[in-house]
Amino acid sequence: MMKKQKRRIYYVFSPFLRIFHWMMVASLLALFITGLLITKPVGVSAVEPTFTPLSVDFIRDVHFIAAFIFTSSIMLRIYGFMINPGDRLMPRVWEGSFYKGFFQVALHYMFLKLQHPPFLRNPMARLSYGGFYAMAFIEIVTGFAMYAMDFSGIWGFVFGSVNVTSGGVFMVHLIHHYVAWFIVLVAIGHVYMVVRADVMEGEGEASSMFSGIKLYKHRPVDVMELEQEAHTQEYWDALKRQQWEDGKDV
Repeated sequence: MMKKQKRRIYYVFSPFLRIFHWMMVASLLALFITGLLITKPVGVSAVEPTFTPLSVDFIRDVHFIAAFIFTSSIMLRIYGFMINPGDRLMPRVWEGSFYKGFFQVALHYMFLKLQHPPFLRNPMARLSYGGFYAMAFIEIVTGFAMYAMDFSGIWGFVFGSVNVTSGGVFMVHLIHHYVAWFIVLVAIGHVYMVVRADVMEGEGEASSMFSGIKLYKHRPVDVMELEQEAHTQEYWDALKRQQWEDGKDV
């Protein structure tokens, strides 16, 4: 007979943040795939290139559209943080407790520590998000710098100057290309950590980006941070309503 465990529900991720997340995932997949095809186009035999959907012009158009969607998702993420600080943009790197939690999680992921304290928002993952945002900024700037080669006026001046200060278009292309691969490595690590946490801890890490909630047997150590960062009383009231006073059988 399976033993029931009582867990408490915590509402962590707002709909705004979840929409941003999946916008970013879809656009990143499209950007990476089309970027590879632009770098090394697929050969089309026995078909006139004008009529094939694999033409480089078509692939570039998809790449550009995905780039605008990706940039918009980052802008929406910043806006979402401004209207609801509960959707924290960056980790609390100015607090010593953040580094303590980071090393506790890191040791656990390296199988050097049996377990780590429960966190609503994993400090190790939060730090990696900061690195991701930095790389996303580089990709946006270098990408639009190459895109601005076909334009004049203020658009060409603002982004075109990046080509000059970076040492030429070829150098900008190299930076854009290699940073994209670093983003892929971060994404792989992110998926690994999410799946591992779901399998080993069963706190709903993967499903939380759909439902917004996580399930915990013990009180998370950073639960008060979410209260302090919540922008409105309504947000905090909604958080408390999602928690069952005596836990939930799962």
